[in-house]
Amino acid sequence: MSENLKIAKMISSEKFYKDVDNLVKTHNLSYIDAVVHYCTKNEIELEVAASMIKSNYRIKSQVQYEGEELNFLPKSARLPI
Repeated sequence: MSENLKIAKMISSEKFYKDVDNLVKTHNLSYIDAVVHYCTKNEIELEVAASMIKSNYRIKSQVQYEGEELNFLPKSARLPI
Protein backbone atom coordinates (compact mmCIF):
# COMPACT_ATOMS: atom_id res chain seq x y z
CA MET A 1 0.00 0.00 0.00
CA SER A 2 1.46 3.36 -0.97
CA GLU A 3 2.07 6.12 1.54
CA ASN A 4 -0.60 8.36 -0.03
CA LEU A 5 -3.29 5.72 0.42
CA LYS A 6 -2.33 5.35 4.08
CA ILE A 7 -2.65 9.10 4.56
CA ALA A 8 -5.99 9.16 2.75
CA LYS A 9 -7.40 6.44 4.99
CA MET A 10 -6.42 8.48 8.03
CA ILE A 11 -8.22 11.53 6.67
CA SER A 12 -11.98 11.18 6.64
CA SER A 13 -13.98 12.81 3.88
CA GLU A 14 -15.65 15.05 6.48
CA LYS A 15 -12.29 16.35 7.76
CA PHE A 16 -11.16 16.80 4.16
CA TYR A 17 -14.28 18.88 3.47
CA LYS A 18 -13.77 21.01 6.58
CA ASP A 19 -10.12 21.68 5.75
CA VAL A 20 -10.90 22.57 2.13
CA ASP A 21 -13.87 24.73 3.18
CA ASN A 22 -11.61 26.54 5.64
CA LEU A 23 -9.13 27.25 2.82
CA VAL A 24 -11.95 28.61 0.65
CA LYS A 25 -13.12 30.97 3.37
CA THR A 26 -9.76 32.15 4.72
CA HIS A 27 -7.83 32.49 1.46
CA ASN A 28 -10.72 33.40 -0.87
CA LEU A 29 -10.04 30.43 -3.17
CA SER A 30 -12.41 28.45 -5.34
CA TYR A 31 -13.12 24.89 -4.21
CA ILE A 32 -11.15 23.47 -7.12
CA ASP A 33 -8.12 25.60 -6.27
CA ALA A 34 -8.48 24.79 -2.58
CA VAL A 35 -8.49 21.03 -3.27
CA VAL A 36 -5.35 21.33 -5.41
CA HIS A 37 -3.66 23.51 -2.77
CA TYR A 38 -4.61 21.09 0.02
CA CYS A 39 -3.27 18.11 -1.92
CA THR A 40 -0.02 19.88 -2.75
CA LYS A 41 0.48 21.05 0.83
CA ASN A 42 -0.23 17.60 2.34
CA GLU A 43 1.45 15.59 -0.45
CA ILE A 44 -1.73 13.76 -1.41
CA GLU A 45 -2.35 12.65 -4.98
CA LEU A 46 -5.32 14.24 -6.73
CA GLU A 47 -6.76 10.79 -7.47
CA VAL A 48 -6.97 10.14 -3.72
CA ALA A 49 -8.70 13.49 -3.24
CA ALA A 50 -11.14 12.56 -6.01
CA SER A 51 -12.27 9.52 -4.06
CA MET A 52 -12.82 11.69 -0.97
CA ILE A 53 -14.77 14.22 -3.04
CA LYS A 54 -17.00 11.46 -4.41
CA SER A 55 -17.85 10.30 -0.90
CA ASN A 56 -18.84 13.76 0.41
CA TYR A 57 -21.89 15.27 -1.32
CA ARG A 58 -21.27 18.84 -0.06
CA ILE A 59 -17.83 19.26 -1.60
CA LYS A 60 -18.88 17.24 -4.64
CA SER A 61 -21.73 19.65 -5.37
CA GLN A 62 -19.46 22.69 -4.91
CA VAL A 63 -16.77 21.32 -7.23
CA GLN A 64 -19.41 20.27 -9.77
CA TYR A 65 -20.99 23.74 -9.72
CA GLU A 66 -17.62 25.43 -10.25
CA GLY A 67 -16.76 22.99 -13.04
CA GLU A 68 -20.02 23.77 -14.80
CA GLU A 69 -19.50 27.52 -14.45
CA LEU A 70 -15.99 27.20 -15.94
CA ASN A 71 -17.34 24.97 -18.75
CA PHE A 72 -15.21 22.01 -17.61
CA LEU A 73 -18.41 19.96 -17.20
CA PRO A 74 -21.67 20.04 -19.14
CA LYS A 75 -24.30 22.12 -17.38
CA SER A 76 -26.94 20.22 -15.49
CA ALA A 77 -30.53 21.32 -15.10
CA ARG A 78 -31.15 23.66 -12.17
CA LEU A 79 -34.30 25.15 -10.78
CA PRO A 80 -34.41 28.95 -10.78
CA ILE A 81 -33.99 30.36 -7.29
